[in-house]
Amino acid sequence: MARMHSRKKGKAKSTKPLKSNKAIWERYTEKEVSLLIEKLAKQGKTSSEIGIALRDAYGIPDVKLISKKSITTILKEKKIYPNLPEDVVALIKKLIKIMEHTETNKHDQPSIRGLTLTESKIKRLSKYYKKRGILPENWRFSKTNAKLLIE
Repeated sequence: MARMHSRKKGKAKSTKPLKSNKAIWERYTEKEVSLLIEKLAKQGKTSSEIGIALRDAYGIPDVKLISKKSITTILKEKKIYPNLPEDVVALIKKLIKIMEHTETNKHDQPSIRGLTLTESKIKRLSKYYKKRGILPENWRFSKTNAKLLIE
């Protein structure tokens, strides 16, 4: 897939395990996996951090093979899923860091361009999530309220 703000093509990607059924060495049941996901979510981890923790610490390569549901679906069922999607939150955090940098370095033109590119990505993503019904229609993003959205 091509990059958004450059004319380069991306090469890196992750691949799922080839098997479509549960491995012999996996010892966790569907209920245990959902309890682990709930525990990790209450510790403040995002859905991707939960997936990495399950893979590295518990030896669960793919949650979908065991529970037939994704991590975000399990979080939504347990009503632990955050109000804003994870990628929007990451972009807002990036925007806040760039804004803090540009306050101290006012003549840094590449960071000012990065600020506008990041803001446009957030607006584009919010438009997508509004169409899908994940964000409410009246949700608006502004740079002045960015820090309040994260907290």
